[in-house]
Amino acid sequence: MKTKTAIIVSFLMVCFFSFTSMKTLNSTETFVGIYDSKEDYGYNFIGIDEDDEEYTMTFHEIDASLLKTFDLNSEKLIGEKFMVTYTISIETETDDDDYELDIETYTITALKKL
Repeated sequence: MKTKTAIIVSFLMVCFFSFTSMKTLNSTETFVGIYDSKEDYGYNFIGIDEDDEEYTMTFHEIDASLLKTFDLNSEKLIGEKFMVTYTISIETETDDDDYELDIETYTITALKKL
């Protein structure tokens, strides 16, 4: 009985450490907004929340093939409405003081002009 309990506890500990030591998590989301600008830090879109308040979504990266179809680096598309499909990558890094920091990167994976 002790051996069986030890095996179960060991298995649970391995599972726990496997899940807590993940370095990158990804999720895919969609967003509808109006293209606002390209800045050094990313591509800005204006959205409207449930309370009819405007907010800015900034996407840090874009799939290179999308820039051939939608030139977000120029000012031609400013003011156009898009459905944006994007991924959020969360990477955990350790700073010089051994504190863990979660770095979120929003990457546009698909665009549809509305």
